[in-house]
Amino acid sequence: MRRRDFIAGLGGAATWPLAARSQRLAMPVIGFFGVGSAGAFADHFAAFRAGLKEEGFQEDGNVRFNLRWLGVSRDQAAAAAAEMVTQRVDVIVATTSAVSAAKAATATIPILAVFGGDPVKSGFIASLNRPDANLTGVGLFAFSLGPKRLELLRELIPSAKLIAVLTNPSQLDPEAKNDVIAVEAAARAAGQPILILNASSNREIDEAFATMASQGAGGLLVMADPVFSTTSAKQIISLAAQRAIPAIYEWRQLAQTGGLMSYGSSLSDAVHHLGKYVGRVLKGTKPADLPVMQAVKIELVINLKTTRALGLTIPVTLLGRADEVIE
Repeated sequence: MRRRDFIAGLGGAATWPLAARSQRLAMPVIGFFGVGSAGAFADHFAAFRAGLKEEGFQEDGNVRFNLRWLGVSRDQAAAAAAEMVTQRVDVIVATTSAVSAAKAATATIPILAVFGGDPVKSGFIASLNRPDANLTGVGLFAFSLGPKRLELLRELIPSAKLIAVLTNPSQLDPEAKNDVIAVEAAARAAGQPILILNASSNREIDEAFATMASQGAGGLLVMADPVFSTTSAKQIISLAAQRAIPAIYEWRQLAQTGGLMSYGSSLSDAVHHLGKYVGRVLKGTKPADLPVMQAVKIELVINLKTTRALGLTIPVTLLGRADEVIE
């Protein structure tokens, strides 16, 4: 069914603003913005497009994208969201650190988001089952797996007297700070000394690695952060290799590109579901009628090439639990 015919079939009973806007547009537009770089999310875009296609929408066929990639500045996020509202996009898709800006910019345009933490605790929505008005999406465990990553790192390097924890104080998601607090509590419970290092720029990342090396850190936990996993990922992985510091990261692509180990939600799986949700909204479903979906697929990825370069031996118990082992 053509989109024009579908909207016509909704008749005068349609109340969601999407229908009225789409009648004025030759092709619906999806505004997509987040932190990082488009190149770093290439695989995830493919998964998003696949989910969208399952609902009958294909880029440059019957839907267009308006893409914006940002730094970590709240002002940048707010400006990008405001711009999308003025450009009258049909749907806004926001990654974890851009949700606040999107929600503040509009109460009418549907927002489909990837939530890094608990969207109820963060104040984005009132209920997972019945989200507020124009906002819903897919929840990841991005900001709740820090303690588990610490546990995995300690299993790999049980002799480490000190483990460094790299975190970004400029992180926009309110759940990120809670994850750091949870890591500190887990470390105390395990009797594991840790060294919290803050870094928001390339220079500060360099300084953080110099500090962890001078302090004799035997391992590194890189906290969940969109900048650490995109624009600064290559720098962090390279410095970890140069300093011979075993490190664990959030997303699988960081292990695939040279990082030692990653443990986190499958972002491709999450954005695939998000693409399907966007398709349903473009067909007329209200975001409030779409419960926040929890992305339950979590992956442990180990890079054996990096393991050998660091002179490490992965415990058989850890290898056996890995979802992917990179030779």
